[in-house]
Amino acid sequence: MSEKVHILVVDDEPDIRESFQEYLEMNGYRVSCADGAAQARQLVEEHAIDLALLDISMPGEDGLSLARFLREHTDLAIIMVASAGDVMDRVIGIEVGADDYLAKPVDLRELVARVAAVLRWKHAAPVGTPASANADDRALVPFGLCCLDLESHQLLDGDGDSISITEMDFQVLKLFAENAGRTLSRDQILQATRGRDWDPADRSVDIQMGRIRRKIEPDPKKPTVIKTIHSRGYVYSPTDD
Repeated sequence: MSEKVHILVVDDEPDIRESFQEYLEMNGYRVSCADGAAQARQLVEEHAIDLALLDISMPGEDGLSLARFLREHTDLAIIMVASAGDVMDRVIGIEVGADDYLAKPVDLRELVARVAAVLRWKHAAPVGTPASANADDRALVPFGLCCLDLESHQLLDGDGDSISITEMDFQVLKLFAENAGRTLSRDQILQATRGRDWDPADRSVDIQMGRIRRKIEPDPKKPTVIKTIHSRGYVYSPTDD
């Protein structure tokens, strides 16, 4: 049991906690549940959690505040769960560093598929590779003010110090590095990094790109490293035209 991937379900509705737990356990995961942020924090301190499913709208401390805390203090993966109509909540969830989101009512098969996709990228990241390792021994890809270390899954600033990014951010940057000069559509980005299709109401890629640009672009409002191609998608330009 201890070797199974450990998932934390945080929701104030017992029926949702129970249905998520039952279905995830049927698919081979170890699951702990919390009815709010306080209990979730305690479980994170006591156990090695791999992924947290966080309901956004909870009494007391909401899921967004909890996600921000977890992103700052842990390396676990985060999937936000929001009501279908709460577009702004989903936007903020991605902004604070969530790896993905699900809209209620949640299809349990989609739940398992999203969990598997996020965990696939999380467990692809090597553990314990120091940012200060010899740069000559690493595969570094320039991204504006930064470099992407493909081996350690880190984004490094001009001094070689690691900049905090999510594993999904790394996978997006890696995708661009592998497709330099090629325009990638939102659908291609989502398929490659989350295993799902894009729909016109889905702003997660655009939000994620904004977050990445704030880290790599000299002027995020006038991006030159990852450019927007109107009605087509994004393109990574290693050097300015």
